[in-house]
Amino acid sequence: MFFNISPLDFVAIALLAVIIFGPDKLPKLIQDASRMIRKLREFSDSAKEDIRNELGPEFKDFEFEDLNPKTFVRKNLLDNDNLGLKEIRNSFDLKDEMATVKDAVQEGGRTVRSAGDRDSGSAAAPVNGSDRLHKSEPLRPGEHPPFDADAT
Repeated sequence: MFFNISPLDFVAIALLAVIIFGPDKLPKLIQDASRMIRKLREFSDSAKEDIRNELGPEFKDFEFEDLNPKTFVRKNLLDNDNLGLKEIRNSFDLKDEMATVKDAVQEGGRTVRSAGDRDSGSAAAPVNGSDRLHKSEPLRPGEHPPFDADAT
């Protein structure tokens, strides 16, 4: 139905209205409510027409629904593709990009670990724990992560 009211809810509301207002006052109440809704619609239609007249002929196609930001974006940016936005949007395939980055990181991690494993047998003592940069060992409790001067 309307306003996301199920038929059972509508019957419950009608039954409640009959109980509260009584069967003799309910028809008059419905007439008054429908008359008030009709007058509100006439008032809003006349106000919209007055605004359109004040805006001038260049805004004759103006719709008040366009003032909603979602409607404005949908109508002006997504439907009218003068700027080629659909083409740009379709060119971004984030799943492929993320898979490529993931593969590169995984391969880079293997390369760094294997290089670190090879370097671990060298006699030179690294400064500031930089030997841990190339190893995959976890840090011991209370140990600070190594400082990499090249990364900063």
